[in-house]
Amino acid sequence: MSDIIQLLPDSVANQIAAGEVIQRPASVIKELVENSVDAGATIIKVLVVDAGRTSIQVVDNGKGMSEIDARLSFERHATSKIRKADDLFSLHTMGFRGEALASIAAVAQVELKTRIEGDELGCHLSISGGSFVGQEPCQCAVGSNFLIENLFFNVPARRKFLKSNTTELNNIITAFQRIALVYPSITFTLHSNDTEMFNLHACSFKQRIVEIFGKRLSHELLPVEVETTLCNIHGFVGKPESSKKKGAHQYLFVNDRYMKHPYFHKAIMSAYERLIPQGEQVSYFIYFNVPAEDIDVNIHPTKTEIKFENEQAIWQILMAAVRDAIGKFHDVSAIDFDTEGRPDIPVFDPENEASAPKMDFNPNFNPFKESSFLEGGSQSSNTTFAATQGKTSSKSYTSRADFSKVSSDNWEELYAGSLLANDKNEEGEACLLPSLGFKHEDEGVLIASKMSDEAAAIIEEKSPSHYQYKGRYIMTAVKSGLMIIDQHRAHVRILYEQYLKQFAEHKGHTQKMLFPEVVHLTATELTVLEKISIEMQEIGFQLDDLGGGSFAINGVPAGLEGLNIINLVQEMISTAHEKGVSVKEDINKSLATSLAHNAAIPAGQVLSNQEMEALVNDLFACENVNYTPSGKVIIAVLKQQDIESRF
Repeated sequence: MSDIIQLLPDSVANQIAAGEVIQRPASVIKELVENSVDAGATIIKVLVVDAGRTSIQVVDNGKGMSEIDARLSFERHATSKIRKADDLFSLHTMGFRGEALASIAAVAQVELKTRIEGDELGCHLSISGGSFVGQEPCQCAVGSNFLIENLFFNVPARRKFLKSNTTELNNIITAFQRIALVYPSITFTLHSNDTEMFNLHACSFKQRIVEIFGKRLSHELLPVEVETTLCNIHGFVGKPESSKKKGAHQYLFVNDRYMKHPYFHKAIMSAYERLIPQGEQVSYFIYFNVPAEDIDVNIHPTKTEIKFENEQAIWQILMAAVRDAIGKFHDVSAIDFDTEGRPDIPVFDPENEASAPKMDFNPNFNPFKESSFLEGGSQSSNTTFAATQGKTSSKSYTSRADFSKVSSDNWEELYAGSLLANDKNEEGEACLLPSLGFKHEDEGVLIASKMSDEAAAIIEEKSPSHYQYKGRYIMTAVKSGLMIIDQHRAHVRILYEQYLKQFAEHKGHTQKMLFPEVVHLTATELTVLEKISIEMQEIGFQLDDLGGGSFAINGVPAGLEGLNIINLVQEMISTAHEKGVSVKEDINKSLATSLAHNAAIPAGQVLSNQEMEALVNDLFACENVNYTPSGKVIIAVLKQQDIESRF
């Protein structure tokens, strides 16, 4: 049998390897910008056209490359950052693999203009699909200028499976922000289709965060700083009151490198325990400085998953640092005891002797005297009692002061007022609670009838068809047993289907706002808003562009009164960003879900019998009564057999 194993050509091998390094246009920008940072650049410009499909250009003022280095840089495994194997365990650079430029050149058309300081002329290099095209001298500035055109032109399958321009632009912005947040001393600019999206000047860490994510974040950040022998931690965390359900900015960096670390994320969230509502998140920007030999960045091709040698110890340090930051700046709620109506207990003083309490009493008071009701302190109390009774009791009852005027021998006259009274109030209606007897027989029938009606109403109120448990669950008896309904989830399902119906019929009603709200959006949020703006207008939102990423909310869908409109819009944009915005139906579902979750009655709200009845009826009119749009259970039935087995 002939041999069947053969070596792949370099062009095919490069295309296969490029699939691991260059996954999308954002990967190209990440690799080129990291190389610019390692080259010592202080100004880095990024220009993209059609979200990187047509062209990507990265310009820097770094060291540049000579003619020989420029040619060798596109060869596989060519790098200036690693000399020996031990260097892998003490990495301080970013693009160290030597695969970035070779992978980019294998799937795109590349032009490079570069010049080092001291040379009069630079070098112009052209490569197409991994094949060398030409090299010639040129006039250019010190640094490097990479132009990447027609990405994946020779791999149609890869180009076909690229996402929409909006999605790819969001990925580019995300990769750009991760690098810009680490290097505040470098000036970054990002242009998309000749539109400036970011112009970040050299500044401090906090100013860089504010420049990227908006000025509103400036007042929500608390500084964190701790130095130990294991690691140094600095950065910023959000205040507890700035927590939100979605859209929180959460970034972790180690040795100037972005990373994803769920373990450290849990440490930060543990510091906010019982300070923020369950299910909400806060923004944080934490920077770790760890000895390079204590971490391993080579466990994943994207270099975002990093292994720490002392994870548990750093976990404790991080949580303590965040808690210290929250407590230091008085952002922990103080304990406020309710002291209203409680006795004032004086502080013990051993020098002052305590005296016995004195009692006030009337020595002339005699309960056996007939005029005793008018003597002493009883007189004022009786007068006050008579005055407080008002008009309703003056005709029906005899006051204690009047009792004193009646002779003890004629004790029957004491009850004359209640027995012979008209038993009517000021409006002339019969009293439902008569005194000791009735004046006439027919009047007694009337009062008895009204008492029976009132009793029936009380019984009906105390034995409703639905019962609310702890302001969260609605319980009602069914044939099979006891049905328990989560009122919040039930209302979410009802509102969700109502909003979907409005979207399908384009019947969203706009409620004009008396005082418009202003929402500030980041570059990522702006790209998402452009995609879903038409759908938001159809459901009733009216947003007017004020420039600079600010929008005035002049109208909202009817029925959203009392909600935080700014947070609602931001959460809707975040939901659309997380779930994708390529399909209109998905957008409608995302918007309907966000609106329903925010407008639904919260857990703990007390409902009347009529409200519970309406809620249950509307729920069973829905298409799906068992689950919320996110798949959570709405109804649970406790079978009668299970109830009887407990007795």
